[in-house]
This record gives sequence, C-alpha cells and structure tokens, in this order.
Amino acid sequence: MKHLKYLSACLILACCAPVALAQAMPPSLLTPEQLRADLRFIQESIAATHPEPGFSADPAAVRQAYAAIAEQMQAPMSPDQAWRLLATLNPLYADGHLAITPPAPLAQSQAFLAAGGRFFPYEVTLDAAGGLRIRAQLGGAPSPLQGARITRINGMPVGAIVADLLARCHGDTAAFRASLLSLRWPFLYWKLLGAVPQYTLELDDGQRLAVDGAATLPAYLEGNDNFARQFRFELLPGKAALLTLNTFGWRDKAQFLAFTADAFRQVRDTGVQTLLIDVRANGGGNDDLWIDGVLRYIADKPYRWASTYRKKVIQGRTSASEKLGDVIDGEIGSWQQPQLDDPLHFAGATYLLAGRRTYSSAILLSNVMQDFHFGTVVGAAGQARTRQSGGTQTFTLPNSRIELGVPRVLFQRPSGAATPVLLQPDIVLPDSPYNERELIDAVLTLRS
Repeated sequence: MKHLKYLSACLILACCAPVALAQAMPPSLLTPEQLRADLRFIQESIAATHPEPGFSADPAAVRQAYAAIAEQMQAPMSPDQAWRLLATLNPLYADGHLAITPPAPLAQSQAFLAAGGRFFPYEVTLDAAGGLRIRAQLGGAPSPLQGARITRINGMPVGAIVADLLARCHGDTAAFRASLLSLRWPFLYWKLLGAVPQYTLELDDGQRLAVDGAATLPAYLEGNDNFARQFRFELLPGKAALLTLNTFGWRDKAQFLAFTADAFRQVRDTGVQTLLIDVRANGGGNDDLWIDGVLRYIADKPYRWASTYRKKVIQGRTSASEKLGDVIDGEIGSWQQPQLDDPLHFAGATYLLAGRRTYSSAILLSNVMQDFHFGTVVGAAGQARTRQSGGTQTFTLPNSRIELGVPRVLFQRPSGAATPVLLQPDIVLPDSPYNERELIDAVLTLRS
C-alpha cells in the first residue's frame, strides 16, 4: 500500500522563527490569506479522498482544531512556521497514512548540510517513561554515551521539547508517534527549534557536555536507495536463517524477487529448518512484493491479504458503476493459491519479527501470517492498528509546498476479526532499541 488538548500548549512555538544556520536569504513569507488557503486545501483534500475520516479521528475535535489554527493565521509565516502550526493536526488525525509533513526531507537535509548547517549530534530513543536517551552517534556509529538520559538541551527541559515535537508527529497511537519521533529526532528538532553550532547537554547523572553539531545525515535518511542495506539474508547457527526486509516499497520488483528466490534457494540447499523474517524496520510499500517474493515459498493453503475494504472513488478511479465521491464497501474476493510444488517451498518453522516500526503493508503481512497460521509473529507489543488505511494519495499544499498524505482505502484483516485493535504478536518479547540482535537471539532460543 502506498498510508485540543495539545493545541494551546503547542502553538506557543508555532510562530517563533528558528535559529537556522547558513540561510543566505530569509525564507519567503506566506500571507495570512495564503496560509488559510492551504488550510482549506487540507480540509478539501481529505474530504475528497478519505472514505471515513472518523475511522481514526474525532471529527468534532478536528473541526475545533481547524478553527483554532485559522485564528492563528493573522500574520505572515515562513513555510517552516506554517508546518509547525499545521502539523499540530497530526496527532488528532491518529493515522500514519494521514499526515502533514515537511516536503523532501532528504533534499532539505542535504541542502542544509551543504550550506554549513549542523544537526543534533545523536540518534536517540524515547523510553517507556518518555525519557530521551542517546542511542548512537548521528548516522548510527556507536557512542560511549549509549543509554544516557538527556535532561536538558541548551538549557531547555527535555520534557518540554519532547512534548512539543510529539504534538506534531503523525501515527496511529501515542506509542507509534514516540517511535517515529525517536527515529526522526534530529530532523524534526531542526524543523521546530532550528540548529546551532554547538549543543549543551545535561544528563541525568549530572554530566554537562558541550557537543558540536554533526555534519552528517540522520540515519533514517541514508541508504534508502541501497539494496544491500534494505534487504539481507544471513545463515544462522543451528540450521536457521534470517531474512531482513526493511521495506516493501522497492521499485525494482524483479530485483527483489531475484533476491528472495536466491534466499529460499540457500534455505533449501543448506537444510534450514527455522526461518526468521525481520520486518521490524519495514514501514510498508506494495503488497505484491511479499505475496510474490515471500509467501509464494511459505503459504501452504489459499489465503487473501484482507477480508473487506471501504474505499473512496477519487479522480481517475471512476467507472460506470463507481462515481466520483462514492464510498464503496466490498469484499476481497481474490485468493492467492499456495505453490506447494515449487522446489523452493519452505515447510519449516517460520517466525515473523515485528516491532515498533512495522507498518502499512508489513502489518498486512503480519495479519496474513497470523490468520492463516503461516508462521509465528514475535516481538514488541503493537503500536499500529491491524485494520490499516492505504492507497495513500500525496498532495502538495499550493502555497507552503508542505506535503499532505491522505488514504483512500481502509482494509480489514483476513479473518474479519475486530480485535486485537493493535498488532499483537503471538509471542511478546522485548526488543532493545540498542541491539537488534537481542530479539533474534531470543527467538532462536524458543526452539529449545
């Protein structure tokens, strides 16, 4: 698939210009009229595209937020200021596919660095209590401060910074938004508070550090077009193997299918008995990749990837029976047949590793694995819905150029069951943000 309690506290920073580095000219300002036109564009685009906005959001709370935001549009704003204001809608939408985001984060970040800008110097993670902890150096290199909790940044309490950033993050649940913020912290910190050459950090053990900003891309923005970083196959001890699939959004389907065919060929030739499929970092993409590249080798009975759908008929998707603007409920009638005679068919034990960043099409794969008993789903407790939105349409706001994603379809899991609401692994195991191998090792011990 291609997916007002916050407001008064969050709008304090919405119109404050960040201390941005290396800007040769101040950004062009948008007039109040242009800002309000962008807000109307958001409302109209959602109304024309989403089949059921109340699926994830409280419509009354969203309407109240629209009115409150419009009231804030009394003075010119830069595009970044506009995003900081409009993005306060994201938690209210409460869907990872319905989101207001800065455009082209990779290109923006590269231009920022090329102009001499510097990012917050660490990759971080938010712990269960909302504490901000250092995970690695920016870009992913190990840090001797791994696990240290930051209490203040440049004199500002971390709790306040985290709250302001979470109030602009999108996602199904508060836990999902915290995971997203953990991943995108350096970029979002820059978008909200700007950047400085050096950061003063206070840690919970009393240390006070002065750390230079980093001229490095955040890890989540690097390697997305590198096949070897997105997909890996590894033989493990004890007749086991690990297949890591970090996305289903790879454009070269033939390359992906060749990779998975080779992986299952190695599974056969080396006598693998236990296969681990890791989708913990997989935010989704196209269902046909895992249908044709994974389940063709695992499925042992007919299956379908969802049971029912609700869709909005949008421009370019009309037909004689489906008129523009119609909301249509239907059943998924096509079933995929198992290929038991495929020489690469795998009949051993299969574990799907799911986690905090598993989303969209990867959630649908998890649903199929559970509902048809093709394997055991293991990992951290769910943060995303099993009933997923999809068919996401991307819009560009006409004045600020901010991006808006809106889903046009809702899918129910194959069994049709309404519960569990959130992805629930068959076996819940801790998943360390500092060491991805811990869960792998824990799963391997399940066999004994």
